[in-house]
Amino acid sequence: MKINHLFKILIGIQLICVNAHAQIHHVEPLNWWVGMKNPNLQILINGENISETTPVINYPGVTIKKINRADSKNYLFIDLFIDKIALPGSLDISFRKDGKVVYSYRYDLLKREQNAAQYQGFNSSDAIYLIVPDRFANGDYVNDVVEGMKEHTVNRSLPGVRHGGDIRGIINNLDYIKDMGFTAIWPTPMLENDMPAYSYHGYSITNHYKVDPRYGTLDDYKELAAKAKQKGLKLVFDEVLNHTGSNYWWTGDLPFKDWINFAPPHPYVGTNHRRTVNQDMYASDYDKEIWSNGWFDKTMPDMNGKNPFMSTYLTQNTIWWIETLQLAGIRQDTYGYSDKTFLKNWSCSIINEYPKLSLMGEEWSYNPLITSYWQEGKQNRDGYTSCLNTIMDFPLQDALVKSLTNKEDASYNEPFTKIYEMMANDFVYANPNQMLVMGDNHDMDRLFMQLNQDVALTQMALTFILTIRGIPQIYYGTEILMDNTGHHKVDGLIRADFTGGWKEDTANAFTGTGLNNNQLSIQSYLKKLLNWRKNNPVIATGKTVHFAPFNGIYTYFRYNKEKIIMVVMNINSMATGIDTDRFAEILKGKTTAVKVISGQTVDIKTNILINPKSAIVLEIK
Repeated sequence: MKINHLFKILIGIQLICVNAHAQIHHVEPLNWWVGMKNPNLQILINGENISETTPVINYPGVTIKKINRADSKNYLFIDLFIDKIALPGSLDISFRKDGKVVYSYRYDLLKREQNAAQYQGFNSSDAIYLIVPDRFANGDYVNDVVEGMKEHTVNRSLPGVRHGGDIRGIINNLDYIKDMGFTAIWPTPMLENDMPAYSYHGYSITNHYKVDPRYGTLDDYKELAAKAKQKGLKLVFDEVLNHTGSNYWWTGDLPFKDWINFAPPHPYVGTNHRRTVNQDMYASDYDKEIWSNGWFDKTMPDMNGKNPFMSTYLTQNTIWWIETLQLAGIRQDTYGYSDKTFLKNWSCSIINEYPKLSLMGEEWSYNPLITSYWQEGKQNRDGYTSCLNTIMDFPLQDALVKSLTNKEDASYNEPFTKIYEMMANDFVYANPNQMLVMGDNHDMDRLFMQLNQDVALTQMALTFILTIRGIPQIYYGTEILMDNTGHHKVDGLIRADFTGGWKEDTANAFTGTGLNNNQLSIQSYLKKLLNWRKNNPVIATGKTVHFAPFNGIYTYFRYNKEKIIMVVMNINSMATGIDTDRFAEILKGKTTAVKVISGQTVDIKTNILINPKSAIVLEIK
């Protein structure tokens, strides 16, 4: 009888604890670390009537600086100071009302990795492989459909729904990525997107601290990070500061009335996409507001970075993922759509904590005056500064495609003028070597389609991307000539399944089985060039000199004290010779060179013959 009575007491105590914790729905960040450069931490607490309580913490080195109550009674924001003396451990947060503890929560402070503050970013010595996880490889068929989630369909025949790719699929194919010669991977977002449809891309986040279970678990993500690091592959985290998915867990009960811009019941207001307003001396306040505060899409509420609590929330989330996954960098989606003061504070807070980390922004403008505005070190007319070190080079991407498809301005008769003049615009960038160079990505037509399914032109484009200044990025499947021909800008087809990523596939790009000769040729070419590039720092850090296009030929050199690399692009449909006397200032009497791909020695004393529609990479001897 006594044992039975004691058992009932213990069960009662357990129920009290469970009920107490059940009242707190969200605590974010999920944990934190001791020894951060910034000793301040703001914890979001979401729970029923939590604002009616007063939190109390008794932990050596941790003090509550301020308790902030929100517009909603179901939120508290606790400002903590974590002193240098604080040790790793679990601190108890007691929530008291009328002198009694009504809720309690145990919060973990972890020990940082020894070199956390020195995580190395990506740079021009790297080559980044961009992956859409749902479309790359399915390594775990069990998680294809997850009970309780709003979208519960997997159908590879439909371009707009989920196809089943996941984190395990990426882990299983890290050797392929490494062997190809890539040194970094950038998966599109893999956080929870619990939307009823069309969220396989990952940009409609509904929980900033939860991995989407259809991709795997947080432990899977950590495993990906660890195994990639073991293989010498840096991990880039795709983040979205500007917007969320409309089914976010806080929808219907926002902490503050201005937590998101144009919050319901305000009628929907979409962004005007007028990206020039940030620098425009004549821009109206109206246009600036609609640009920055308008929603990116009807299902993508615009987060208000001007709200100090939202600003801190997003900044801490970035730090949490950097620490948790030991990241090399962040790729920031829709950069510039957020409030620019918030973006400055966010970027500089991250770089203050991780001085060697890479921050890359997506500014989709074909005007280098617009893209250059955001880069760290840029001297802007309005005095704006930033700590964003890498910008995606859309202007050069556009020039490359137009040059190769002869879409030059009517006033120019000489091919390659677009590339030549866009490269000449590099003076507007604070650091051209940190620009991200690409031929395509997950938001634009496949490179092979942009180049009219021309294999030779695609090879020329890849040669340029991997030998010009900057950080090259290759979109998954470009190496096997994936395209979306006949379906211009259908996102689901631009993000088609990688051949061989599913066990039912008959062809397999990972092994080469079932690929046609053109696919095998480009894959092999890219592999050779990537691995050669990896071992030639002259491409990463060397200087650049280029010569004005002439007779359908564009020639540029990458050089340092140890080596000279010569790249010649021939757009003509016939073999074309070039007089090397024109390049005397660089060649200085050099007489021989070696073709990087074939290893063949070439006499360059007076003339070089370039095959039709091709690019040649030469090591000058």
